[in-house]
Amino acid sequence: MDISQLRTLVFVADLGSLNKASGRLRIAQPALSRQIRMLEDELGVRLFDRHGRGMTLTDHGIAALAHARHILGELDDMRQAVGGPSAAIVGNVSVGLSPTISNALSVPLVAEFRRAHPAVRVRIVTSYTGYLLDGLFRGDIDAAILYSARATLALRTEPILSENLFLIGPVSSGLSPDKPVQFKDLADLPFLLPSRGHDLRAVVDDCARQAGIDIDVVVEVDGYGSLKELVGAGYGYTIMPATAFEREQGEGQFALAPIADPSPVRQLALCYPRDRRVSRAALFAGEVMKEKMIGLVREGTWNGTLVG
Repeated sequence: MDISQLRTLVFVADLGSLNKASGRLRIAQPALSRQIRMLEDELGVRLFDRHGRGMTLTDHGIAALAHARHILGELDDMRQAVGGPSAAIVGNVSVGLSPTISNALSVPLVAEFRRAHPAVRVRIVTSYTGYLLDGLFRGDIDAAILYSARATLALRTEPILSENLFLIGPVSSGLSPDKPVQFKDLADLPFLLPSRGHDLRAVVDDCARQAGIDIDVVVEVDGYGSLKELVGAGYGYTIMPATAFEREQGEGQFALAPIADPSPVRQLALCYPRDRRVSRAALFAGEVMKEKMIGLVREGTWNGTLVG
């Protein structure tokens, strides 16, 4: 087993095909295929299922990938330790963001890596909290912004801000940022919300219990893009952070209003795995995201309250 085989495993797993990995690594596809076969022979297990659409990891492959990332990360850290604290960061980093946060942080995160550490290969995983947690536990994600209500003792968490949630509707709804809506009045509206078990849905359901009402969820939508399209088409309302609809609201596609008595709020935290070392690339990513979020709150662009 050598480093090139582990690097091939990571690239093929991330990109889903030998062809894409070949283009990224600039190594002929047959050579990459041979490295994968040699690694499988040495481990005595099949790491990938091959199919017409590409390659997907087996259960053995998922376990091997976590170890490969760890080994490659240790190697990168050794190079950087020899070069001193001022050495450029190299290697790979995987960052987890929810769809509502990704809009605000993806561009500045990539921009800072390209400016300060262009040799780092950045992977942004955009999904809901449950999937991001699994990725942190498996070693597939190095750092994430999560809703701390879902955090566990297995994570190092640093609370950053409490985020206000708003009532979002089509432009025809007449909602206004200057006119708060009482939570009890939401009982008369049709809602499009994520399914039960999603962190945002838990916040909404808890507020509904406090207000003594039932929310009429006409459609459960776990796809962020689909939810936006359905609200914009007039099929119902949703409850989301204002940052998730900031661009579309500015373009006149949606209207929003604050919610009162009670006001739905959720806390955001920067999270790292506690059971393994955190790379310099992951720490850099975390600092960039934290500073960007703090800056947006202070500018008034991100509607929330800083923690601490």
